[in-house]
Amino acid sequence: MTDTISSSSANIIGIIGSIFIVVGFAYANMAKAMNALLFNGLNLVGAILLAISLLVNVNLPALMLEVVWAAIATLGIGKALWQRRSNRGA
Repeated sequence: MTDTISSSSANIIGIIGSIFIVVGFAYANMAKAMNALLFNGLNLVGAILLAISLLVNVNLPALMLEVVWAAIATLGIGKALWQRRSNRGA
């Protein structure tokens, strides 16, 4: 991936990913009623962007964390969609 994305560009992508995760965290702490799709979507996008950055500027432990973070966010999105679907049928 280092052939297609420069280290500087990877850093910018990683910073944007960090912003997504921080916004999601702030939202979770400030919202009166949390929207699970929004929260997990922000976390998923952030984790993916950070993982892209970490594939260029390699940091294996941080990359592993972002992969797990993305997996948990994906499960959260699935759960939120399942609950919405179940609530429509009720």
